[in-house]
Amino acid sequence: MKRLFLFILACTLLTSGCSSDSSDANINEVAQEENQDLYFPPIQSAEWETLKVSELGWNVDGEQQLRNFLAANKTKAFLILKDGKIVIEWYFDDHTKDTNWYWASTGKTLTAFAIGLAQEDGFLSVSDKTSQHLGQGWTSLTAEQEDLITVRHQLTMTTGMNDLQFDCISPDCLTYLADAGNRWSYHNGPYTLLQRVVANATKVTWTNYFNNELRDKIGMNGFWFSGNDLNNVYYSTARSMARFGLLNLNNGIWDGETILADMTYLDDMKNTSQSLNQAYGYLWWLNGKTSYRAPGSQLLFDGALIPNAPSDTYAGLGKNDQKLYVIPSQNLVVVRMGEDSGEELLGPSSFDNVLWEQINAYIN
Repeated sequence: MKRLFLFILACTLLTSGCSSDSSDANINEVAQEENQDLYFPPIQSAEWETLKVSELGWNVDGEQQLRNFLAANKTKAFLILKDGKIVIEWYFDDHTKDTNWYWASTGKTLTAFAIGLAQEDGFLSVSDKTSQHLGQGWTSLTAEQEDLITVRHQLTMTTGMNDLQFDCISPDCLTYLADAGNRWSYHNGPYTLLQRVVANATKVTWTNYFNNELRDKIGMNGFWFSGNDLNNVYYSTARSMARFGLLNLNNGIWDGETILADMTYLDDMKNTSQSLNQAYGYLWWLNGKTSYRAPGSQLLFDGALIPNAPSDTYAGLGKNDQKLYVIPSQNLVVVRMGEDSGEELLGPSSFDNVLWEQINAYIN
């Protein structure tokens, strides 16, 4: 309970104090973090324990319906972990457990986690001005406008810059629409530059820092690749995506080894990060909120992001329906990799809700 003690100590020392609600929330996080029921597959091994559907009381008769649905919607890989163990591991066409596939924007969650690591290591703070790490003139904004942008604004999609030049990271593409913090827009350019922020702050290449501090410590495979010299995309097996989901399910601890200890950052990452889009944390999508905004739109939609999914679900959602769902209340991690199911959207899509309708028919 070391982190619980540290939290209580911090509350005592801070002049602002901590409310009982926030204390309860953090105590719950600590309890989740020390979840003794979770299994972790060994590092550098293909071994992974399984659970039978019959042991869980799931609807065995619904299995074929779910499988048919996934196949009909161009799925390549689909995994369900329960308590860290594999319940479902299906591959379609020529895809196998050893096939690498792109994460698309689901990989933003990897970058968010790495920012937390760099902050914990003392290389940066999310409250830093981005120009502190990228230099003045990294945008085409005035010096005053640029100085308003922090690392946190990049994490929360609130830099205020024009998102129409979506992937471009050169200063002439990064133009002003609103002061940082006053406009939410899904914008790849400022996000992608977070990896340069980490590299400049740590004096290590982004790939080396990511591999050493995250990937290799939990037994993931994979690599970063940019096909357009702009947006950096992660490729790995579906099992590696599931490993990362399991790490987050256990609040940054892998089989007893603490990868990221900063509970405040972890809590901020997986909860509403700003007032403009309740369904967005630090590069994670959040279910169960009363409203949400979607990529490419300034419209505010009422209701939960994925009504059919458990309300505590948080997710990495990528182009062409790459999906990583984490459900703490049920100790579930769900992975879907594949081709676009039909909408060609950047992140959330109606496929999320339809997929969860099928999953619910199977697991409930």
